[in-house]
Amino acid sequence: MDKKAMYKLSYGLFVLTAKTYKDNGCITNTAIQVTSEPNRIAFAVNKANFTHDMLIETRVFNLSVISEKADFELFKHFGFQSGREVHKFDTFEDYKVSENGLAYITKGCNAYISGEVCETVDLGTHTLFIADVTDMEVLDDAPSATYEYYQSNIKPKPEAIKTGESVGTLEKGETEEGKTVWVCKVCGYVYEGEDLPEDFICPWCKHPASDFEKVVR
Repeated sequence: MDKKAMYKLSYGLFVLTAKTYKDNGCITNTAIQVTSEPNRIAFAVNKANFTHDMLIETRVFNLSVISEKADFELFKHFGFQSGREVHKFDTFEDYKVSENGLAYITKGCNAYISGEVCETVDLGTHTLFIADVTDMEVLDDAPSATYEYYQSNIKPKPEAIKTGESVGTLEKGETEEGKTVWVCKVCGYVYEGEDLPEDFICPWCKHPASDFEKVVR
């Protein structure tokens, strides 16, 4: 079975933002319009994300549509650190506040959609949120970034580690020649060692060991 077939699905990438005692956001890749009358969208969020818990509590959100102008730093900022541990908007300046009082991302995004959750479905590891759209605005005419575009053009390539370029947690020249590393095929995080534990979970994107590729410099 070729898991890369999943990359051919034409879903996009988004920054989901919510707010309780602070603003927070996470990356999601499952958001679609499900009806036009009433105008409703649906998206899934991993239960491990702090934004998930905030949305369960408040039921109000913004969904910023990531465009092809986005760089990897946007994904690292909102996807590879937890809002339980850091305040993601403390040092982040590329956002504005919409009428619902929530942040939306202005750099590397081409639109945002505001909404209110009207129904949830338990999917085990994720919750599916179905929501009424309350506001929306186009910010830029750049094409939306699909998951395939992210894989091909934004995410660091595992091969870069062979030439000594900066990838994940390793900087140029940090890894000894001939040393084995494991590179996450989803986000580019690097685990250094001959063997990767079978139960290893990527600390950035939370994907399992099966999504890591072995690379020898």
